Amino acid sequence: MLRPHPAVLRRLVDEYEALSAVVAASEPADMSARVRDLAYTLCVSTGTRDVERALEVAHQWLATAPAPGRETAPPTVLERRMPTPEPA
Repeated sequence: MLRPHPAVLRRLVDEYEALSAVVAASEPADMSARVRDLAYTLCVSTGTRDVERALEVAHQWLATAPAPGRETAPPTVLERRMPTPEPA
């Protein structure tokens, strides 16, 4: 199974946990839709069907991921297509 980049997974987990806490306190309609979207994305990203299990898996994966700062983000599609500059 492919795994999401740790930086991407960390952003998903952080945003989900922050927004779900806000939604639990006040339940604004637009935020609850975003929380549902994040829950779905976490489930797809971790190969699970339940957001609680997705968070468990994400936290396990993040615990074994390289420390932030030592990892490099994967290149974007545009970066992969761009030719590398020739040395002067």
